[in-house]
Amino acid sequence: MHLVSLGCARNDVDSEELAARLEAGGFRLVDDPEQAEAVMVNTCGFVESAKKDSVDTLLAAADLKSAGTTRAVVAVGCLAERYGRDLAESLPEADAVLGFDDYADVSARLQDILAGGTHVAHAPRDRRALLPISPVQRPAAAGSVAVPGHQTAPDLPGGLAPASGPRAVRRRLGSGPMAPLKIASGCDRRCTFCAIPSFRGAYVSRPPADVVAEARWLAEQGVREVFLVSENSSSYGKDLGDIRAMETMLGELAAVDGIDWVRVSYLQPAETRASLVTAMTSIEGVVPYFDLSFQHAAPAVLRRMKRFGDPDSFLGLIESIRERAPQAGIRSNVIVGFPGESEADFQTLLDFVEAARLDAVGVFDYSDEDGTAAASLDGHLPAEVVEERRSVAVDLATEMMDQRAEDRIGERVRVLVETDDTDDPDEPAWIGRSAHQGPEVDGATRVVGPDGRPAAGLAVGDLVEAVVVASEGPELVAEVLR
Repeated sequence: MHLVSLGCARNDVDSEELAARLEAGGFRLVDDPEQAEAVMVNTCGFVESAKKDSVDTLLAAADLKSAGTTRAVVAVGCLAERYGRDLAESLPEADAVLGFDDYADVSARLQDILAGGTHVAHAPRDRRALLPISPVQRPAAAGSVAVPGHQTAPDLPGGLAPASGPRAVRRRLGSGPMAPLKIASGCDRRCTFCAIPSFRGAYVSRPPADVVAEARWLAEQGVREVFLVSENSSSYGKDLGDIRAMETMLGELAAVDGIDWVRVSYLQPAETRASLVTAMTSIEGVVPYFDLSFQHAAPAVLRRMKRFGDPDSFLGLIESIRERAPQAGIRSNVIVGFPGESEADFQTLLDFVEAARLDAVGVFDYSDEDGTAAASLDGHLPAEVVEERRSVAVDLATEMMDQRAEDRIGERVRVLVETDDTDDPDEPAWIGRSAHQGPEVDGATRVVGPDGRPAAGLAVGDLVEAVVVASEGPELVAEVLR
């Protein structure tokens, strides 16, 4: 069978759980979908463009059935969980739509589908209602609820997990030196623009022992950087009775033999406490990288989003980070055109982006999402106004990111080499990431030798010392130090 993973790094972890379960059930994974009897698409259901990409991928897989080899196309993941029967009815080209509750028995489900069986898709429900409202009451009940990416299974074959301790249900689908590592799932926040909590459920932290054990297993697979992912990493531990559990766990992860970098993703600014900033800027091996979800800066817009903050508090947080770690990487996403956003609100956002000088800024134009409170708010802006503001914000964000990259010329950096950007073995072009650059979305660093030509003697997975000698937009060029 062939497995396609769409969307975020959290989905990538879920795909590797599915891969492990399918292999344990007797399936052999193949890289070429045209050679597969079954194609499984782990979909994304976050925003409209992601939904469309998921549907297009399922339709493309269904087209393979006419060639004769592919006999079944199955949808899993967030889009499948979010829409269930509605997706199955509107997309008959898919032979089955499986929800999160099907993951534990996914190999049996797929075997039945290939044998001609019919799977009745689930009726979507609000998964927040499956666990107690009080976070500290959740650990006792969490075992009865399917939470992708959290499972341990001591009975899986030894090649799929550590030989001792909690055994992760995971089979790596890639071979690079970085791997996402899920620390929690779900979200307790009620941001009016976001539907994720309704289909991902209430916030659930993985036990630290499970996280650390999986990091050890990843290190055995050649991973040098673990990228801690969740919907809200700054809430980690609140359901375990220790809101500062992250600070302790970071030290344990950094001490894992073979793991050189520990990177944290997705922090809520209002929950980013001083002790967490201190841990992320002082523990050796934890890179000073802050993925802060600002979303906007105007207080009035933030209140309508059911978020907290203002330019002064956000800039104060950024200043506190840079006081401890001047080279820290800081990134964020912002939404423009939110219902009720005035010209003054938009200008407040632009002023903040200019003052913050972030390393990376993602700009999203607001659009209604099914089942969200924002869809029913008054003050929706005309589409042309939203697009105009998006264009202005993108131009400013691009300018500021380029300036921030240029400011780094002369900095000494460590670069994790991830790929050779050419097919020429005699003159490879080594591309990696510096500590301030997160995977896939924050730019990259090209490593060169003293003569400006591609550095010699490197390999994927090397962690090299270099000095930044040039910037190309948000990308860096760094000369390796011998």
